[in-house]
Amino acid sequence: MLILASASPRRRELLACLGIPFGVTEPRIDEGAASGRPERVARRLAVAKARAVAARQPEAAVLAADTVVAHKGAILGKPRDAAEAGAMLRRLRGRSHRVVTAVAVLPPRRRRPLVAHALTRVTMRRYTDEEIEASIARGDPFDKAGAYAIQDPRLAPVAVYDGCYCNVVGLPLWTALRLLARAGLDITHVGPAQLPPQCGRCPLRAL
Repeated sequence: MLILASASPRRRELLACLGIPFGVTEPRIDEGAASGRPERVARRLAVAKARAVAARQPEAAVLAADTVVAHKGAILGKPRDAAEAGAMLRRLRGRSHRVVTAVAVLPPRRRRPLVAHALTRVTMRRYTDEEIEASIARGDPFDKAGAYAIQDPRLAPVAVYDGCYCNVVGLPLWTALRLLARAGLDITHVGPAQLPPQCGRCPLRAL
């Protein structure tokens, strides 16, 4: 049995592409104020999520992930209110930033997780203040690190990205597949045709 330690509907959708049966359990951890190198923050939180769920379900393999948006040394988490969402979107507008997603897989009855992370460089388009306000009015930014989703068809905030697309959505699938294989899960039935079209040209596929 595989458990996804996440409340994110986007991670559920991505993991479902693999065709591996899984359940979902919210980790319920205190993420606190994130500071430090984005890679270390993401890895620490992914491991904490995996361990929190594994403590309740030790017979299952647990997969957890954490996504960090970083711009000029600052980590942009999920906005707490409309003012913070607007400030984040204006800060990122027309500029480049980094998105790091760490994936942790904890095999059954194991204390040491398998961990890896992916990094994507994202450049935002110059959306208008009116577009920002419309996005906030729809409630789109509030459950997303950096206050945006790359796949958002209405704001369409991203001009270009360099790296893994699914990493920015919240779960780099090629990274997850490799960790699941190392954890002993059967992934031999998973092929590129099952994955989002962006996975076919993902640089992580060749690693």
